[in-house]
Amino acid sequence: MSLDALRGFDMLFIMGFASLVVALCALWPCGVTDAIARSMSHVAWDGLRHHDTIFPLFLFLAGVSFPFSLAKQHEAGRTRGQIYLKIVRRGVLLVLFGLIYNGLFSLDFSGLRCASVLGRIGIAWMLAALLYVNFGVRTRAVISVVILVGYALLSKYVGAPDMPGADPLSREGCLVGYVDRCLLPGRLLYDGGRFDPEGLLSALPAVVTALLGMFTGELIRLPETRMSGSRKTLWMVAGAAVLAVAAIAGKGFVPVNKMLWSSTFVCAVGAYSLAMMALFYYVIDVRGHKGWTLFFRVVGMNSITIYMAQRIVNFGGISDFFLGGVAGLCPEKIAAVVVSAGYVAVCWLFLYFLYRKQVFLKI
Repeated sequence: MSLDALRGFDMLFIMGFASLVVALCALWPCGVTDAIARSMSHVAWDGLRHHDTIFPLFLFLAGVSFPFSLAKQHEAGRTRGQIYLKIVRRGVLLVLFGLIYNGLFSLDFSGLRCASVLGRIGIAWMLAALLYVNFGVRTRAVISVVILVGYALLSKYVGAPDMPGADPLSREGCLVGYVDRCLLPGRLLYDGGRFDPEGLLSALPAVVTALLGMFTGELIRLPETRMSGSRKTLWMVAGAAVLAVAAIAGKGFVPVNKMLWSSTFVCAVGAYSLAMMALFYYVIDVRGHKGWTLFFRVVGMNSITIYMAQRIVNFGGISDFFLGGVAGLCPEKIAAVVVSAGYVAVCWLFLYFLYRKQVFLKI
């Protein structure tokens, strides 16, 4: 239950809640509210804000769920080949959903952005799942360290060959952009088609983000006879502390950077993800305080649905239909709160309807 609740908490911020927080902060401007409002947007390049944690936390949670899914497949008697097929199928479907989100059905293939958030999740999760199926904990831990160290060295010392003299850690001179310019068809997102934050090379460290989730899922799955819920929580907190120290120690070498999915970014958001998982797991599954979770679980159990639906369904128009008149009577700042709250409410009620009907989109 903690997994669904935390996934819902995470998705809420891209379901309009971030805009609502910004609108509420504008009502009481001061240093604290200004800082909170800024945290609801991405940093331009180096650094970390709360909004930068949403995507990697979702990928981390996809990793947490896999050990449970794999155990069910083994119990159902699935062969190794069937398990491989399901892993690859899920990865490919997420890439396809990402293309649809980016406008595949417009049939403008030259202007289509092939990289996407869902594509990154699909590729990184799929590779991590294949590693999970084939290797033990220690081997996967070594692979994770090798990927992070190797990617850090590559990011620091190897720049784009077509931008000689540029800083390898800049958007203009990074190898990440060069690989995408050479290999990715269609449109890249930034700098007139020269860089994309969800490209090919930066998917490699994202595999470690998914693996961190799988390590966590393995820990949570341990029977209570081997390790109590409280001890599991402590191990998660300890893991978060180690990753935080690694991020702080390494940021002088390679900055924390979401667009590059830098090795220090993996450690920083891994620390955040583990800490949040520990908090939700302890409160909900260990201490048994579950009554308050429905609001978040409604979102978390249909997370892909609401992500895709916001691209297809005009939830803003529905909100305006019911609340546009009220918003028009309010001062501008209060109207922004009404509009943002209405959008969140319409999205949530849509998901609640699906929840009550037991309709869930699963890939």
